[in-house]
Amino acid sequence: MSHPVRRLHSLHIRQGHPDFLDLPWELPLEAWPERSPRVVEVPRGLSRHVVVFVSYGATIYAFKETPARVAQREYDLLRGLEERRLPSVVPVGLAVQTEAGGESSAPDDRPGVLITQYLASSLPYRALFMHQGLERYRSRLLDAMAGLLVRLHLGGFFWGDCSLSNVLFRRDAGELQAYAVDAETSELHEQLSSGQREMDLQIMEENVAGGLADLAARVALPEELEDWQETATSIRQRYERLWAEINRELILQPHESYRIHERIRTLNDLGFSVGEVELLANGQGSQLRMRTIVTDREYHRHQLHTLTGIVAEERQASLLLNEMQEMKATLTRKLDRSVPLSVAAFRWLDERYHPTLSRLQKDLGRAADTAELYCQVLEHKWFLSERAKRDVGLDAALQDYVTLNRKQPGIAPLLEDASRAASAEAEAEDPAAAALESRLPPRSNV
Repeated sequence: MSHPVRRLHSLHIRQGHPDFLDLPWELPLEAWPERSPRVVEVPRGLSRHVVVFVSYGATIYAFKETPARVAQREYDLLRGLEERRLPSVVPVGLAVQTEAGGESSAPDDRPGVLITQYLASSLPYRALFMHQGLERYRSRLLDAMAGLLVRLHLGGFFWGDCSLSNVLFRRDAGELQAYAVDAETSELHEQLSSGQREMDLQIMEENVAGGLADLAARVALPEELEDWQETATSIRQRYERLWAEINRELILQPHESYRIHERIRTLNDLGFSVGEVELLANGQGSQLRMRTIVTDREYHRHQLHTLTGIVAEERQASLLLNEMQEMKATLTRKLDRSVPLSVAAFRWLDERYHPTLSRLQKDLGRAADTAELYCQVLEHKWFLSERAKRDVGLDAALQDYVTLNRKQPGIAPLLEDASRAASAEAEAEDPAAAALESRLPPRSNV
């Protein structure tokens, strides 16, 4: 098949990435798979544009073909999202091509290519429904979509085309985190009006219902998602509850300063960092009106990175910090003195986190997405402990996790595969339950 001949007119790449000059820029993107060995297949959503993925070492990049003016605008918007630390793909560069003999055409009419870094370990929504082993995450996408919209709106981002196809999902300790992929119709503002938020929600409801209807024609949807419109409305309702909680104002009496700290802790528990607290006269005696200004939903991520240098998703970070708090309590009791969390974090890394990951690498050959793997072991520990009605310990849970996952070669199985196998034993007759118990260490008398 012949393709129109092009040439590379300009290429703008951010520092720290390849120059991409070994790619076949003399061809449109649709012809690249035939010409470049760097082109790879990855799970993808639907797109109205031609998109190809290329690999440079361990990093994959997405190339999207669109008119030059559209590519430039989307690149600028994605840079704005990055600067505001909002969850989206990272823009890497921008290319402009010219058709053979079309050098005199207006720059805005030339073919453009937007380059972004592929979100590692991510999944499009279709993969959640069309691949076995991902069943548990299907209903989680409702909370993930609502949380993403709240974060974007807090950051002044009007999406204009919120849909399931324009979102990528990452597994996060049994939940999902969502990231915006497409910003072609978007706008950045200092603050969104209620009307802009309402318009975005209406667009989201229509697009989500349409996306699920299209998916239902291909695969069976879980019962809780069968009503497409109700599912879309459910995302709106979750959004509105979270938005109301974040923006809720308190009326304080002069002696109620403790409620300020309670309010901050509540928002931190939801994962939000609080940048400012405003206390304003209420106009009714000595009462004060309190308003909190949240900055992002990465409170636990920031804390974990400060303590350990580990980069994780928000829920993963929360679980790992809980482990450090347990380590801190154990050390405090053992040493009979207060122990700083930083000391407990060092011990946790040395005694739990690194040894566990080393064992997984040695026995299962898995090194990617390490925080998620560790959280899977923690969840397996919780499951076994619930079954045994005692704390089985991390070592026993790790051994059982390795044993179960050795039986499933190929793509790294998810935790629910292990839990499903254990659940089958737990629901069987006594001999099977005894078999599960036999894998656990003896009960401690301490």
